[in-house]
Amino acid sequence: MLRQLLSAPLACLFLSSLASAQSIIDTLSFGHKTPISPNGRAIPGWHLSGEKHIPQLLSDRIILTPPAPGLTRGALWADGSTVQSEWSAELEFRASGQERGSGNLQVWYVKDGRDAVGQSSVYTIGKFDGFALVIDQYSGGAGSIRGFLNDASASYKDHHNVDSLAFGHCDYSYRNLGRPSKLRIENTRAGLRVDIDDRPCFASDKISLPPDYFFGLSAATADNPDSFEVNKFIVSTASASSSTRSSNPSSHDTQKRPHLEKLDKFPSSPESLPDTDASTIQSQAEQFADLHNRLQGMTHLIADMFGEFDKLARAQTDRHAELVRSMPASSAEAVAALSRRLEGIERTVQTIQRDVEGRDYKEHLTNLQSAVEGVRGGLNEGLPDTISQSEFSFLVSPLWLLGRDRVMS
Repeated sequence: MLRQLLSAPLACLFLSSLASAQSIIDTLSFGHKTPISPNGRAIPGWHLSGEKHIPQLLSDRIILTPPAPGLTRGALWADGSTVQSEWSAELEFRASGQERGSGNLQVWYVKDGRDAVGQSSVYTIGKFDGFALVIDQYSGGAGSIRGFLNDASASYKDHHNVDSLAFGHCDYSYRNLGRPSKLRIENTRAGLRVDIDDRPCFASDKISLPPDYFFGLSAATADNPDSFEVNKFIVSTASASSSTRSSNPSSHDTQKRPHLEKLDKFPSSPESLPDTDASTIQSQAEQFADLHNRLQGMTHLIADMFGEFDKLARAQTDRHAELVRSMPASSAEAVAALSRRLEGIERTVQTIQRDVEGRDYKEHLTNLQSAVEGVRGGLNEGLPDTISQSEFSFLVSPLWLLGRDRVMS
């Protein structure tokens, strides 16, 4: 019975999960679900830290640096690294402060994560291996977004001119906009691209970041601080169109593999992966890592299915208990009383049926017919005389009254 009740909802859930497929990597993302933190103390899969203050974790945003005091730092680092070679990261942030406030916000993609960077900015970090995107008021302007690369060969904090190391930039006035800014970083085989508020910032077809690096955010303020707030950070796998553009497979090859469905289309599967061409796996370690991550993703999916089973079973149990409580307490006695009344009515009907079938009503009908004939004969004999006398009286009465009136006058 329970299997029949659960089979239809489970089928609908499975089909809807395929139809409403999402490529978000949950373990590397936050803010796409409300609230950001399930307990108000930490973000699953992320490490939050601060210097001279504790970053504030709210239901819809994280305040990395407060409006006061100045000279504070805040950082947020993912616990796990990426396994995808192609990805996109979307950041929603807001900066607000005094008229001449200052500070900077970094988006990191580095090899050793928070162990290598921690709460540092691009101006205070030593050697690191990876990519940094800096949002600040470079050279006293209204604001800018710049990209930096390092292969652990240069110590940025010891460099005489860090700003000269930027390989790409665009001007963007980000302070006191009254709304979140949307920053998007896309890394594919075709290169690296950065957009801000759905407009191109800079791009390079000579840069493609490797996998197995860590995402992080860090913010720092000066004497006149800026408050940096982060609403969401979402990492997703490359779309099918991006993969098609980068690898450029033939349409015939695509049609030969229609059964390949992205594992990341299933909900609540944090270790899910997109389909990968076997030719891109070059070593046994990569093969084992790919197989391990896919099996782990399937394990999460199976756990979600059993969770749905449990929720549906509990819902059916609660519904049954509610129906039992809504029934009268003396339902059994009421049914028994009704049954007894029906039996009594049945016996009475049977008695009347036997009485009607056992008597002869012919004599009664003959007597009734004779009485009706007698009444009709009496009416035929006496009715004419009665009508005649009535007519005579009706005529005489007015004449008598008229003669009486004349005598009296």
